[in-house]
Amino acid sequence: MSAASGALGRLVVDHLRTRAEVVAAVRDPGRAPEGVAVRRGDYDDPASLREAFDGATRLLLISSPELDTARRIGQHLNAVAAAGQAGVGAVVFTSFLGAGTAATGMTEAYHATEQAILRSGMPYTFLRHPFYSDAFVPRADDGEITSSTGGRGLNTAFRADLAEAAANVLTGEGHLGRAYDLTGPLWSYPEVAEALGVPYREVPDAGSGPMSWINARIRAGALEQQTGDLVALLGRPAETVAGRALKSPTEGNKK
Repeated sequence: MSAASGALGRLVVDHLRTRAEVVAAVRDPGRAPEGVAVRRGDYDDPASLREAFDGATRLLLISSPELDTARRIGQHLNAVAAAGQAGVGAVVFTSFLGAGTAATGMTEAYHATEQAILRSGMPYTFLRHPFYSDAFVPRADDGEITSSTGGRGLNTAFRADLAEAAANVLTGEGHLGRAYDLTGPLWSYPEVAEALGVPYREVPDAGSGPMSWINARIRAGALEQQTGDLVALLGRPAETVAGRALKSPTEGNKK
């Protein structure tokens, strides 16, 4: 698996340790997860990727954290080409919701990667992720919860659930040629405030920036898509944001 030293990668490794032979491909071997085989695999170094992927029956291609879209596409294309050259048996790619049909904004790099995998002819599975709930768990500041979301719903999911779903796909059968749109249980900031027993207050966006863009998307209902794919892959209900907030009421980020 690539990018195994990141937050998602480490969680997937934890699930796979006792279920399969794992090789972690990482840019810096010194930061690799413990207890598994490690190979150097840098998205900017195609030769290292070919060596890292050699002999892999299934590759979990975790998307690059690079923010520049053009560079991220280049890194992903390096990985897809290396996987083909290394004779990888199948690729499981952590994509993003909407990447199957749209190629703008957040989805551009993911769409380009999905298309490259399809052109490669390698067996594949696409795991289209939502935003991570981990970054959105509301916190009651001064006895209230605030947001700029218009009370609309969010379909975020926790990394831990998405990692378990990926591990289940990697070790299971019947997933090749499939694209899964993974959505968590729909929630809203007013609902979490009610669960915590605190008031909710809508506030204006603080200004330009990524969260203002996301808030606008939420207010437009763009994050309310729901599917049963995540629950099906987990074989159980996914964790809810309200449940996490109740367990850790002082943690999280107010958005």
